[in-house]
Amino acid sequence: MSIRNKKVIIIGECDGVPSESIARCIEACDSEVVFQTTQLFV
Repeated sequence: MSIRNKKVIIIGECDGVPSESIARCIEACDSEVVFQTTQLFV
């Protein structure tokens, strides 16, 4: 499955991979981030 030219929702994790890092990777694949947030799951 390719993520090129897709719209993406990102939920990052505070102690894991933050959404900003994931968003940079998604944008490098020519996709659009429509929502992103970093949460703390306990």
